[in-house]
Amino acid sequence: MTDTPLYAEKCAKLLKESEIRFAGIVDKDGKLIAGGFKEGLVPYEGDETKLQSFFDFVSKASIRKEFDESLGPINYIAARRDKAVLVSFPFPITQILMLISAEPSVNIENLAKKVVEIFTDVN
Repeated sequence: MTDTPLYAEKCAKLLKESEIRFAGIVDKDGKLIAGGFKEGLVPYEGDETKLQSFFDFVSKASIRKEFDESLGPINYIAARRDKAVLVSFPFPITQILMLISAEPSVNIENLAKKVVEIFTDVN
């Protein structure tokens, strides 16, 4: 995938945010193509497996189009847990997902704005 270095750069910018634990781009086959866990972070037991399960869930939800006409397309899907917030941003044209795991204190709306800001920045 030719955009992988660009995606890696965008994920690295997100990982500089103090509350973000994981920022990665996953392709339609469920393969991590850019990003990962914050350097030096010890993932919670089973984090990687749980992120894969979360990807499976959000990918199924993200490809559903039955409400797109009446409500518009999905901008993001968020799940708030006791220990982490998981957020998925579908990129329908390229059929990839941006997955983020953050501390439970994160403001999801502010996080969504930050992701949009980073991914629409041409620099």
